[in-house]
Amino acid sequence: MAERFHLIGVGGVGMAAVAELLAARGHEVSGSDQRDSDTLARLRALGVRTHVGHDAAHVPGAAAVVVSTAVRETNPELVAARERGLPVLHRSQALALAAAGRDLVAVAGAHGKTSTSAMLAVALREAGQDPSYAIGGTVLSLGTGAHLGQGDAFVAEADESDGSFLNYAPRVAVVTNIEPDHLDHYGSEAAFRQAFEDFAARITPGGLLVACADDPGSLDLARHARDHGTRVVTYGTGESPWAGDAPVPDARALDAGTRAAAPGAPAPGTAAHVQVRGLELTPAGARARLHTRTDVPDVPLELAVGGAHMALNAAAAWCAGVEVGVEPGAMARALGAFTGTGRRFEHKGAAGGVRVVDDYAHHPTEVAATLRTARLAAGGGRVLVVFQPHLYSRTREFAEAFGAALALADEVVVTDVYGAREDPVPGVDGSLLTAAMARQGAGERGRYVADRLEAARTVADLARPGDLLLTLGAGDVTELGAVILARLEDHA
Repeated sequence: MAERFHLIGVGGVGMAAVAELLAARGHEVSGSDQRDSDTLARLRALGVRTHVGHDAAHVPGAAAVVVSTAVRETNPELVAARERGLPVLHRSQALALAAAGRDLVAVAGAHGKTSTSAMLAVALREAGQDPSYAIGGTVLSLGTGAHLGQGDAFVAEADESDGSFLNYAPRVAVVTNIEPDHLDHYGSEAAFRQAFEDFAARITPGGLLVACADDPGSLDLARHARDHGTRVVTYGTGESPWAGDAPVPDARALDAGTRAAAPGAPAPGTAAHVQVRGLELTPAGARARLHTRTDVPDVPLELAVGGAHMALNAAAAWCAGVEVGVEPGAMARALGAFTGTGRRFEHKGAAGGVRVVDDYAHHPTEVAATLRTARLAAGGGRVLVVFQPHLYSRTREFAEAFGAALALADEVVVTDVYGAREDPVPGVDGSLLTAAMARQGAGERGRYVADRLEAARTVADLARPGDLLLTLGAGDVTELGAVILARLEDHA
């Protein structure tokens, strides 16, 4: 393992986590980012040498250079690294190095992987373990998204967007769902699904796949993995059939039924191994029971975060935590300590009787789940949204689904596309989504305002006391909360 690392784009949450972990392991770490930020300030306090702006002179000699997919080949630091013959690693490869010697628990899925991995890290810590973790967001109760612990477990959010999750060899792999996305990288839904099969195939011998039985793609993966000899535990609401194994005989060995079944052997359709039952959603959180299809009493679960999707994420984390040695009841209680992550229904403030919440939702399924949670949290108030589409390819491919999801809100302002790694595509902008809303019969509730600052002011002008206002998207829409709050204060 190299002794020196330089990370291009170190201010991103994923890259910052890797930098923090490498520094904690005693390596000399430097990095650069386009602009200064609180993240860079925190890294400097940890001993990471940071640079603002990209320049070939920032690249130290004899260092391994770490990049993400967002770093273009024309970046001067990457150009310099290749010219000098320095090793260039993807972020996931550097993270795998940082996790060496630990039991890797890799959490993947089109949606929910940040919250699930954060839940797991918080609960393992609460249960008395000292896990390492690398999560693509700040865990509110931990104050960071990365930590090098003394325990055996290493929890990692595994990114499927560019196929980099195939650089991991996990002891436990969690797959929350497999809904087609990132087709700009994969080219087809079939290739996207194949990547998850390849991910499951990388589970170490004797390891475990935890998969959501409520999601058709994840359920198909569970069946495929089981048929290829992998231990599998499914979780869900119990409404989706699991054509797999006999009931699980012991809550401490959730996969025992899977071990007993011969790969490919026919079996009656039964519900998920771990079922979320009696779910009650409240504005402050959720309550449920985890049923393991055994004579063992149901395990009570009480969460400080709301939404049916969060209850499913908690079930996934519970399965993984039990697998790495936490007593089932203790694991369920520990999940109650999770209070959320940055940019996941994060309260930003209130003014004029209007609450402002920020969320990273950038796929139609995520947007719909967030708006359902917002509807509950709003009580009798309206739900208003300013949404920034992320990627031209995603905006084009899922315009109709975005229209249906956004129609769940009372008022929607769509701003222009945040291109990230993509160049603009003629004819693809936020108006595609408001047009889709109109086809859903919700045209009067949707407005397209290209400029994001003007969009923020527009949605603030629509708000009235008692409303809940959300900034949604994976780009810099998160910065609009302050603009909206200032506008609301002016009105007040």
